[in-house]
Amino acid sequence: MDVTTGARRHRTKAAVFSAVFIGLGQLYNKQYMKGLLFMLTAQLFFWNYYPIAYQGIKGLITLGEVPTRIVAGNVIKGDHSIFMLIHGLITLVLILLFAGFYAINIYDAKKNGELRDEGKPVPGFIESARRAKHRNFPYLLLLPAICFVLFVTVMPLVFNVLLAFTNYSAPNHIPDRSLVDWTGFRTFYDLFAQEAWRTTFFGISVWNVIWAAASTLSVFFSGLLLALMVNHPKVKFKKFWRTIFILPWAVPQFISILVFRVLLNGSFGPVNDMIAKLGLSPVPWLSDPTMAKVTIILVNLWFSTPFLMALMSGVLTTMPRDLYEAAAVDGATGSQKFFKLTLPLVLAATAPILIMQFAFNFNNFNLIYMLTDGNPNHPDYYYAGSTDILISWIFKMTLNQSQFNMASAVSIIMFVFITIFSLWNYRRMKTTQEEDRV
Repeated sequence: MDVTTGARRHRTKAAVFSAVFIGLGQLYNKQYMKGLLFMLTAQLFFWNYYPIAYQGIKGLITLGEVPTRIVAGNVIKGDHSIFMLIHGLITLVLILLFAGFYAINIYDAKKNGELRDEGKPVPGFIESARRAKHRNFPYLLLLPAICFVLFVTVMPLVFNVLLAFTNYSAPNHIPDRSLVDWTGFRTFYDLFAQEAWRTTFFGISVWNVIWAAASTLSVFFSGLLLALMVNHPKVKFKKFWRTIFILPWAVPQFISILVFRVLLNGSFGPVNDMIAKLGLSPVPWLSDPTMAKVTIILVNLWFSTPFLMALMSGVLTTMPRDLYEAAAVDGATGSQKFFKLTLPLVLAATAPILIMQFAFNFNNFNLIYMLTDGNPNHPDYYYAGSTDILISWIFKMTLNQSQFNMASAVSIIMFVFITIFSLWNYRRMKTTQEEDRV
């Protein structure tokens, strides 16, 4: 026991010294230049950033204490809760980075202490720098990308999540004329407890799922049907037909959506004008709630089918022909070949694409907003129309109504649903593939 303890003497002492004071373990290991650099970096960061960090963490906890007020006709600026929340998040990230630096300092001291315990020489400053260059060079190259993702992607996501636990909403809690407070799970409680919010959320959610499923399945089967037709042995000029069918996908989507919005307009749209000339009643393409939803699915069929057709054509050309020849020898009919061979093989090859299509359609803001703007109006919905999906409802709550906390809560629920759905489907696909191999 004593021998083991003695063999670990330097590594333990070096780690403890660096834990007590950054850089002290390096000095103990006789790495004087490295130890001084660790000490200098830590002290400069601590003493220069400590007052700012204190204010940042305090602001993150309190979200401000003094609101803007008018005294003797003069406006005296108070605390801006949202700015304090952002500043607090940045401070928290920097503190975590400093904690990482602190952990590296302990690890480095312990590692070099192990060399002393083993009777090996401790590398000098130049040798340590050379080893770090070769060993950690890939991490140095990744560091700018990591920082970019941290401050551009991760922090906005965390900021969005935190808003759901505040009362940041109009008209009573909009900085800087009033403060924002932490409210815990109050926003989620209101979403499900208050009838207006609950009715709107569940109504839009049901339509959102129906829309995502219907648009994905309709596009899948229409793309498969077109691909089968174009790839049929009796069809000539296959390149011509592929080019014709791919044209709708080549046109920028927002232009096509605006064109369809004009074509299907109930008052002056050319489609209803032609229907009227035939002696039929005009169709309320975008003014009737049910018809507007059907119209959205049909318009999406126009946009998305070409992509699936191109994808299916590639899959069909790679299918083994000997399976179809064997099925023909066994007397299989055309429908049996389709349901027993073509459809399972296509599904196995395109299942990830289908999951991505469902997730994309679930959040397809452009089509809903630009074609119907969420209309027609729904009398029981809060800040939403009959064709709004969750993402367009969030857009209206933030941009038009300043209900930031509720929009954040809905976005969190959306994220959880899409994540669970995607992971569950991917796990099923992986399990199925492993069972097929067995």
